[in-house]
Amino acid sequence: MPSKTTRRAVRAFRLLRLLLHVLRAVLVAALIYPLVDRASRRRRLKVWSAGLLRLLAVHLRVHGTPPDGGTVLIVGNHVSWLDIFAVNAVRPTRFVAKSEIRRWPLIGWLCVRGETLFIDRARRHHTRDINATMAAAMQAGDAFAVFPEGTTTHGDVVLPFHASLLQPALACGAQVHPVALRYSRVDGSLCIEADYEGEKSLAQSLMQLLTQRRVNLDLYFLPPIDCAGMHRRELADEAARRIAATLGLAAPSKRAGTVRGPTA
Repeated sequence: MPSKTTRRAVRAFRLLRLLLHVLRAVLVAALIYPLVDRASRRRRLKVWSAGLLRLLAVHLRVHGTPPDGGTVLIVGNHVSWLDIFAVNAVRPTRFVAKSEIRRWPLIGWLCVRGETLFIDRARRHHTRDINATMAAAMQAGDAFAVFPEGTTTHGDVVLPFHASLLQPALACGAQVHPVALRYSRVDGSLCIEADYEGEKSLAQSLMQLLTQRRVNLDLYFLPPIDCAGMHRRELADEAARRIAATLGLAAPSKRAGTVRGPTA
């Protein structure tokens, strides 16, 4: 861990500003969203998400070309609860998230207003229902983003991708855009304070993040995968391979087990 961290007064000030930022979003979602069209809501979401990152001293560095229009599915590795806001700060998108997020204070309600779909893996066939909803929405012009690892990591590994949530892209003929995310400290080392891995609570993750004077977040938009004729398992493996290669990590292998650390 870096020797220099923020002072308690700085952390408290950031936390206060963050709370005000979230409350502002609640008011906008409750009072303004019903009065404006979807394009206006997307613009507001983009600005708000970028503001959230700035308040947390997260410096977003975008690489590549984000998808613009068309039927799109963004597929990324999953490190932090900030991943959603990082993507939205560049390309406002609907997400598929685990059902637990819906119960988070304020944030869960905001996700509902942002048209997030919540998947309950304990319910049999719920993934199938979510896929049907995604396919219909994507055909109507909505873009979606999913994190097929099914869990978060420190960012030092890409886990095998679950293929089930990629099926709607194949059904719709959507463009599948892999996205790689990496959080680092000023010295270039992985910023594990920003991750949401293991048994961390949201509050613990937030408080650790507030100790950092600055976090660099590299967001790589990779070229879309030509998935014509692909099986969803092949598509998942190819997306994971491209993301791992971009981050300098070993491609995930179910047979060989999970490999941690850089390939070089």
